[in-house]
Amino acid sequence: MLHHVELYVSDLRRSAAFWSWLLEQLGYEPFQEWENGVSWRCGETYLVFVQAEERFLDIPYHRCRVGLNHLAFHARSRRQVDALTEELRRRGVTILYEDRHPHAGGPDHYAVYFEDPDRIKVEVVAPVWG
Repeated sequence: MLHHVELYVSDLRRSAAFWSWLLEQLGYEPFQEWENGVSWRCGETYLVFVQAEERFLDIPYHRCRVGLNHLAFHARSRRQVDALTEELRRRGVTILYEDRHPHAGGPDHYAVYFEDPDRIKVEVVAPVWG
């Protein structure tokens, strides 16, 4: 079981606003908050977002460099993936692989792919059975 993941972000306020609605839709609850960070927890696993220091903001994140490629989350159902997709669009978030959505991961894979404000790729995938 994964204990936690900590991500440094370029704008904590913007990232917290983006992630809060998504994580809470996926069953996470607010966990910790301090001047330079915030976290959400689901069970014993939590995600932490920390404001990067100004001196480290000169090179933006890119998922094709060494390091994290993307975060993938379980959805409860295909219906939840569809609802999240519509909310993402309403919020102006670009859906990745739109031409293959929701089967960009293959014919038996039902998911939505998008990017957070720092362009970290996020995937929300429905269970195979529903």
